[in-house]
Amino acid sequence: MKYIIDLFYFGYHQALSCIFPVVIFATLALSKIISIPGIPRYDFILLICLITQYLMLKTNLESFKEWKVICIFHVIGLLLEVYKVYLGSWSYPEKAWSKVLGVPLYSGFMYASVASYICQAWRRFHLKMNRWPKNIWTIPLGLMIYLNFFTHHFILDFRWILTLLLFIVFLQTHVQFIVRNTTYKMPLPISFILIGFFIWVAENIATFFGAWQYPNQQFSWSFVHIGKISSWYLLVVISIMIVAQYKRFMTPLPKKEKYSINNLG
Repeated sequence: MKYIIDLFYFGYHQALSCIFPVVIFATLALSKIISIPGIPRYDFILLICLITQYLMLKTNLESFKEWKVICIFHVIGLLLEVYKVYLGSWSYPEKAWSKVLGVPLYSGFMYASVASYICQAWRRFHLKMNRWPKNIWTIPLGLMIYLNFFTHHFILDFRWILTLLLFIVFLQTHVQFIVRNTTYKMPLPISFILIGFFIWVAENIATFFGAWQYPNQQFSWSFVHIGKISSWYLLVVISIMIVAQYKRFMTPLPKKEKYSINNLG
C-alpha cells in the first residue's frame, strides 16, 4: 500500500513539474482547432509562453535561479533551431511576425520547458546526484554532444560513440530522490533514457498539432522516427549536465560531498 501511495504522490508532483510543457501542448492543440483573429498562430503561442513564464515567476512556481537556467536553454534551443531549419531538417510552414531566419521565437520555449521540468522535478523530489563525474570528463563530453547536433550533417554522426562514452563516464552515478519520506535511487543513464523516451512521445504530440514539421510530414502526419529517441536522450544529458553544473557553481560543496550535487533552490 505504501508503494502505491508513493506512486500517486510521485505522479502528482511529476504533473506539477510539467506545468510549462502542458501549457505549451494545450496552446498548440487549441490554436490548431481554433483560429485566433488578428494574430498569427505562432505569435499567439509565443504570447501564451511569455505570460506563462511571467505567472510562474510571479507565483513562485519557479524561482529566479531556475529562470536563469531556463534562459540558457532558450538560447541553446534557438541556435539549434535556426541551424536545423536552415539545413531543412524540419520547418515551420506558417507565417508569423516573430519569426527569425524561419524560426518562430516560441520554439525556444519548447527547450526551456524541458529545463523547467528538470528544475522543478529537481526541487520537488530533492534530487541528489551521487558520485557525479569530474568536470574534466563531463564538460568536454557535453560540448561534444552539443556540437554533434551541428556537425553530423557534414561529417560522421558520433551519437552512438558519445552514448557509449556517457555510459562509461556515468556508470557509477546514481540519482537519489525522495518521495514522501522514502528515498529512492536510480542509475543516472536509465533516467536519461526514460526522460528521452517521454520527450519523444511529446514530440509526436507536438508535430501532430503542427508545432513544427518534418519533411515526411508535409502532406500528412506520421510518427516521428523512433531513432529520434537517441537525439532526445543526448539533449536530456546536456540539459541535466547544465543544471547540475549550475548547481555546483552556485553552491560549492564541502570536500566530503565533492562528488554529490544537491537540489536546486
